[in-house]
This record gives sequence, structure tokens and C-alpha cells, in this order.
Amino acid sequence: MAQAPPRERIDSAIGALQRLAEVFLERRRQLAREVDLSEAEWRLLEEIETSRFMPSLFARRRERTAAAVSRALRGLVDAGLIAASVGESDARHRVYRLTPKGRERMAKLRHRRERAIAAIWRRFPAADLAEFERLAGGLADALERYAGSRE
Repeated sequence: MAQAPPRERIDSAIGALQRLAEVFLERRRQLAREVDLSEAEWRLLEEIETSRFMPSLFARRRERTAAAVSRALRGLVDAGLIAASVGESDARHRVYRLTPKGRERMAKLRHRRERAIAAIWRRFPAADLAEFERLAGGLADALERYAGSRE
């Protein structure tokens, strides 16, 4: 069995992860702002693009209230980025889709995101990214298991 790392190494790794998470979230906010969106609006538009969008499920997964998601949807409708219609099989169900303006905004965002990926992520060797993915996935799994086992 491998020897446990010293506490200083663990603290340093946690600090690096915190820094990475903060920088990553800030970069997402910057990308969203570059196309006049909030990061939350970007997430909503991404989900609506999938055509499997259900506001209640989105709210649950994002730990937001249904009212907050509803307000955000109204804002996107008012901005002309999405359109809402009544569901074919259930009039209580609303169907959301991106408008041409919304699709254009998302295309702009994807283009800017691809530029950032090319400038940052593509510079790392494939083997390093594979190791990072393995380690990050294992860490996420362990954190989820630990969080699920706590009261």
C-alpha cells in the first residue's frame, strides 16, 4: 500500500484545487459577460439547447428554487434569447427553445470558449490531461461519497 502523503502536501493540493476552482468559475463568468450573459443564464441556455429542458429538474439539479428559475426564464424571454410555447401533449407544460438571437449568442460564446481552450488546454500533453482527468475524477468521486455518508 502506498504511503499517505504528508499533511503539508495535502494542504498544498487543497489550496491548488481551491485556486483552480475559483479561477475556472471566474473565467466562466468572464466568458458569459463577453456575450452579455450571466453565468446562470449561460447554464440555462445550454440546458434549453438540449431540448430535454425541464425547469423543475433544472432547479433541483442546480439547487435553485422553481421561482428563481422561472424569473430567469422570463428574463431570457424578455431579452429575446428564448421563446416559450405550450406543450403539445400537456397545456400545463411549457416548451422552451432558443430564438435565432439566442442561437447566435450561444455560437459566439462557444467560439470564445474554443479560443480559450486552444490557448490553455491544448498546450498540455495528452498524457498530462489524462492523468489530471483520472485524478480529478477520483477526487470528485471520493468527495461525493464522503458527502453522501455524512449527516
